Amino acid sequence: MSTDSFKSRGTLEVGEKSYEIYRLAAVEGLDRLPYSLKVLAENLLRTEDGKNVTADHVRALATWDPAAQPSTEIQFTPARVVMQDFTGVPCVVDLATMREAVAELGGDPARINPLAPAELVIDHSVVIDVFGREDAFERNVELEYGRNKERYQFLRWGQTAFDDFKVVPPGTGIVHQVNIEYLARVTMTRGVDGVVQAYPDTCVGTDSHTTMVNGLGVLGWGVGGIEAEAAMLGQPVSMLIPRVVGFKLSGSIPPGATATDVVLTITEMLREHGVVGKFVEFYGEGVAAVPLANRATIGNMSPEFGSTAAIFPIDQVTVDYLRLTGREEEQVALVEAYAKEQGLWHDASREPAFSEYLELDLSTVVPSIAGPKRPQDRIALTDAKSAFAEALPHYVGAEEPFAENELDEAVEDTFPASDPIAVGTDGVERAEPHHHTHLGIGRVSKKVPVTMADGRETELDHGAVVISSITSCTNTSNPSVMLAAGLLAKNAVERGLQVKPWVKTSMAPGSKVVSDYYDKAGLWPYLENLGYHLVGYGCTTCIGNSGPLPEEISAAVNANDLSVASVLSGNRNFEGRINPDVKMNYLASPPLVIAYGLAGTMDFDFAGEPLGQDKDGQDVFLADIWPTAADVDATIASSIDREMFTKDYADVFAGDERWRALETPEGDTFDWQPDSTYVRKPPYFEGMSVDPEPVQDITGARVLAKLGDSVTTDHISPAGSIKPDSPAGTYLAEHGVARRDFNSYGSRRGNHEVMIRGTFANIRLRNQLLDGVEGGFTKNFLTGEQAAIFDAAQDYAEAGVPLVILGGKEYGSGSSRDWAAKGTALLGVRAVITESFERIHRSNLIGMGVLPLQFPAGQNADSLGLDGTETFDVAGVTGLNEGTTPSTVEVTATKEDGSVVEFDAVVRIDTPGEADYFRNGGILQYVLRQLVKA
Repeated sequence: MSTDSFKSRGTLEVGEKSYEIYRLAAVEGLDRLPYSLKVLAENLLRTEDGKNVTADHVRALATWDPAAQPSTEIQFTPARVVMQDFTGVPCVVDLATMREAVAELGGDPARINPLAPAELVIDHSVVIDVFGREDAFERNVELEYGRNKERYQFLRWGQTAFDDFKVVPPGTGIVHQVNIEYLARVTMTRGVDGVVQAYPDTCVGTDSHTTMVNGLGVLGWGVGGIEAEAAMLGQPVSMLIPRVVGFKLSGSIPPGATATDVVLTITEMLREHGVVGKFVEFYGEGVAAVPLANRATIGNMSPEFGSTAAIFPIDQVTVDYLRLTGREEEQVALVEAYAKEQGLWHDASREPAFSEYLELDLSTVVPSIAGPKRPQDRIALTDAKSAFAEALPHYVGAEEPFAENELDEAVEDTFPASDPIAVGTDGVERAEPHHHTHLGIGRVSKKVPVTMADGRETELDHGAVVISSITSCTNTSNPSVMLAAGLLAKNAVERGLQVKPWVKTSMAPGSKVVSDYYDKAGLWPYLENLGYHLVGYGCTTCIGNSGPLPEEISAAVNANDLSVASVLSGNRNFEGRINPDVKMNYLASPPLVIAYGLAGTMDFDFAGEPLGQDKDGQDVFLADIWPTAADVDATIASSIDREMFTKDYADVFAGDERWRALETPEGDTFDWQPDSTYVRKPPYFEGMSVDPEPVQDITGARVLAKLGDSVTTDHISPAGSIKPDSPAGTYLAEHGVARRDFNSYGSRRGNHEVMIRGTFANIRLRNQLLDGVEGGFTKNFLTGEQAAIFDAAQDYAEAGVPLVILGGKEYGSGSSRDWAAKGTALLGVRAVITESFERIHRSNLIGMGVLPLQFPAGQNADSLGLDGTETFDVAGVTGLNEGTTPSTVEVTATKEDGSVVEFDAVVRIDTPGEADYFRNGGILQYVLRQLVKA
């Protein structure tokens, strides 16, 4: 029960039911706040206990200064937790391990139980092994179960062993789409002390795209798995009251543009503006014209522009969507009544106070793609061919892709302006410049003959689109772009067009509802005619599960070092993520994904070049087959209904026959199998005492990796396929796993032995300790030799040498991957020193007991003269033992010749709660000790 200093507790009558609520109107000043901060204010009113949450915290929100920099820490208690299986499995592994650790420390293992609803959707495990066939879905599901049986049995055990923990089985949908279509409540209810409380639905999720639910007015964001576990165990999320960016929408999307184009435009705008650590909130007259699916698409991309959340307030569009998707009328009525009572209902005539302001006139949006390696690098479709020509030289004729600050010099060196026909460093002759040449860059061509498996003869060239994949909840949740893709396929087939033979095609909807409305609209036959057969209900290509390219394509690409491309309707296109054979990756709307499948190359101008000829020999251009907005709207109206949602989600947790037939272990504690290569008991709590050991300074540390700017969690965290000659591949082979059964790193997240061996092992990682080497390698200063990062870390651990990582700007951007922090800690890294961090990874490092430090403002490793060969001492860390956090610590870097570089590094432990976690060696150790002492 809340302390309720403001006498805000009251009653809300909805129909024949009454609910206890905490009225925001009871506190003067809250009414002027943005929607998102009102949600936080209600959270504090309801959880006020005089200790963790006090009246002063509520007053801090009531007196919030939009212009001020965040300084007030609050404790936010999310209503629920959502997980996907890659990040969810280690969460359940840790909870199972914590049960045993509590018992060893003299506590009650039953205390380790989710205290907030926790729901896990298995969506990350299906791989596109089979495509372009009617049986692709069934075959891929069979392979998925064969690879993941141990993991799935473990999750079924968790569903029975833990209270308030539910699992959505494989083959159902993508977590974020299932969240908006079914799991999200918008207004939560629960029994407390004999009454039913109503309060805003809020959530944290073990995937950064949890923000998709922001489109429903649900405040939530991605956290690391370790934070999610703490939230499940009743720990609030420590955070600073953020700045809120007001984003005004006006106008309407013009013909030819899609919701995907809108979100790529917004991503570019917000990344350029700078919104890391901030909330973004959409407001204005234009909000009412934004369909719910478009709101969800925008919310989904929040991590790509760096904000914590990107939220739309509740309005009639929200309520209509809840009704369409099969929510009970009683729930829909509660959502509307509660939002209006609490001032959470959108009023377009009223402008809340915001910290910063942006505006987009939707009528200015143009068809776009983004790439070749970052979601914020938007390219107008009209410029796509010339942009590809400019980008290609950075992927051809060099040992490694050029860093962004090297682009101008690299272009000059590789293609001298005076000699547009030149031979690059790979010996490939460049052809005469085409009409799209920019900056004197000639088109890079290297045509290679290929014989397809069916005997067809064709040619591959740089820029060939070898993957065309409709994937990811970002777009598959949106009927407007999905049906536009289906209608474009229909028009293409009717004009006699076909996808090029080298293109791997796939269709992976985010829920079964998509298949239903394709059925009702009669579009499946046309999609399948072009090769876009159903391959699975899961993330697939977007998270690196594109599966292998056909052998003949892969062989031609690798033997000839071709720089080929993927085009996907996803949210991530970072280097090395999509497929190991593919260097260039582009994001696009679902209809454009198919258009590029038809074109077969990125070297294509849709306005000026035909996709092919019809039966009469007439040229067919993209404009000829692009569906009109009226056609799309009419198809939506005729093919989507409430019954589809109620049918597909009627028994969503039951699963198919395969799921129900799995043998499920029983018992409150898990029976760890010593020979398992999927699920192993982690070492986090070994030798742990009831009281933490004092924090120590760092002495004699060596650099494990010196990294540049924009190192993402995709570079750090193990992901994708496991190579046979990698440390992880060697480990699996030593444990009797055949190469064909290696599976992916993501599927083996429950085995720390595999994951630590894959940390910093991304094939595109560039460790500056080595010259011209890509991948998970470093210089081992104990031997003076090049070594795998894991092997070097093992040597350092045996010698008792602590490790540090040096990084640049935006270190740790990307997915909310707990293993990026867990792996870093298990490798023996004590501190990470960078120019700047992105939010989730910095928090996760603290959660694993790793110290996040920043170089002094305006400085970096290079400006300080650090090359990574130094030995590092960090003094002043022990100040944390006094109960306060030092603002800086003294770093001394001693070079091999004895000279010294000294600087004061900024300690990025930002809140007292984070300091508690660090002092305990991590967030899970802190929670365990609190439970044992309670």
